[in-house]
Amino acid sequence: MFLEALSSAILGLALAWAAAHRLPHRLPARALVLPTGVAGGLFGAFVTHSALEAGGLPLILLGAAVVSAASLSLLLRPSGGLRSRSATA
Repeated sequence: MFLEALSSAILGLALAWAAAHRLPHRLPARALVLPTGVAGGLFGAFVTHSALEAGGLPLILLGAAVVSAASLSLLLRPSGGLRSRSATA
């Protein structure tokens, strides 16, 4: 159980670091992005472990990666290049 939690936290941190490194203009400060990735990874591992009970480490890490990526995607801001004026403006 400890190995699952540690692995999912490291996986969430790695995903958050990669997202912050790749999309710095579309994400808020790293002080928010990195903990969000870790928390998403831990929550995903918890949900997957609760649902599958003895699913094994690879499945739990897959669930952690999915929830971590989903929580990081909620932080994305729209890109500045695609703005168009509304019809009423």
